[in-house]
Amino acid sequence: MKGDMTQGNTARILITFAIPMVLGNIFQQLYNTTDAIIVGRFVGKNALAAVGVANPIMSIAIFFIVGICIGTSVIMSRLFGAGKLDMLKKEISTALIIGTVFTIILSVVCIFLSRFVLIATGTPDEILNDADTFLKIVFSGLIFSFLYNFYSAALRSIGDSVTPLIFLIVSSVLNGILAVIFVVVFGLGVAGSAIATVISQAVSSALCIAYVYIKIPLISLKPSEMVVDKPLLKETIQYSWVTALQQTWLYIGKLLVQGVVNPFGTSAIAAYNSATRVDSFVLAPGDSFSASASTYTAQNKGAGKWERIIEGYKKSTLIITVYSVIASIIIFLGAEGIMKLFIDSFETEVIEIGVRYLKLMSLFYILSGFNNIFQGFFRGVGKLRITLIATALQITARVGLSYALAPHFGIAGVVYAIAIGWVLMASYEGLSLRSYFKEIKYNAG
Repeated sequence: MKGDMTQGNTARILITFAIPMVLGNIFQQLYNTTDAIIVGRFVGKNALAAVGVANPIMSIAIFFIVGICIGTSVIMSRLFGAGKLDMLKKEISTALIIGTVFTIILSVVCIFLSRFVLIATGTPDEILNDADTFLKIVFSGLIFSFLYNFYSAALRSIGDSVTPLIFLIVSSVLNGILAVIFVVVFGLGVAGSAIATVISQAVSSALCIAYVYIKIPLISLKPSEMVVDKPLLKETIQYSWVTALQQTWLYIGKLLVQGVVNPFGTSAIAAYNSATRVDSFVLAPGDSFSASASTYTAQNKGAGKWERIIEGYKKSTLIITVYSVIASIIIFLGAEGIMKLFIDSFETEVIEIGVRYLKLMSLFYILSGFNNIFQGFFRGVGKLRITLIATALQITARVGLSYALAPHFGIAGVVYAIAIGWVLMASYEGLSLRSYFKEIKYNAG
């Protein structure tokens, strides 16, 4: 069966499935990075800082939605691996209906609260209005983000990671073109950047839905099939709530850390948010291999193939280790050139702060890679409590230590806090994995 991960060469399956998602994650990051580069270059430092301050707040809402989709994709992958195709359709219907209603409510709440959150995190007055405008426009298009991520998750659950990438590339290119038109040609500033993002997301969701209904009857729904299955609803809420909460905690942590950075001034805000966008690019493959490991593990669990699950974890870890070392070297050596992409060369303070951050952070990227594989493995086998606790440990350490260390070490204190959080996360997950491997070997025997 197409997309079946329960047979064949494990390393090849993981890499083949992950590569389109790696590219997809990179293009997803281009949405925000394109915004930052265009407003930074053509509007100025304040506009760059405004978009930067808005980013973690925006990400909380978007990645809550992404978390819902991650949770449902695990269930869909397991049902597909077990060959329960009728149940797969019921899961798609149940998750789609509930997710759509929730997203609409979330959108309204976020629009109402955006300014209050910006003020609460100490956003400087000179960038407050621009940041609020950017957020309100982006929040109005959350439904498009949900629909794209939902149908992408459904396609990936049956082994298709290429099609979502194609539509995301189209959308990302469109976003860049529209951002130039709205920001540079029409002079709409950060509002133009936000409008470009929403339109592009609408296009990607429309393309994804059209493809599913035209080409993939397995996961498309007739009106008569649009039902909420109560047993599946309970399981969907259980999975989705945990993964959504986990994703949200991560970005709430980033928002709280943003509150540590904001008092350092506009230059620090601009530098920090530019550098963290670079982080997002570098860490995108780790997220993708996490998703690959999750789908692979869920399908093989559904098929009862425990030895393949262990093999998948080991090979995923080896792949992400090689990547992390290469990426760290590139970022360390190229930090200054990378920062100059975001801001004019005469903004020397912004560039210097960003370079220091990137060089130090590059030393710890491998820790994030290990944690991503742990997370993908545990999501795939349904051990969501472990992923939630691990994330809570990491975020608690990141936030608490950022507030403790930043007054003494500046932005470097934030890097140390993140690294210590990753160490704690990996330690807990590693111990949990050792225990679970014993359980898997018992089942395999």
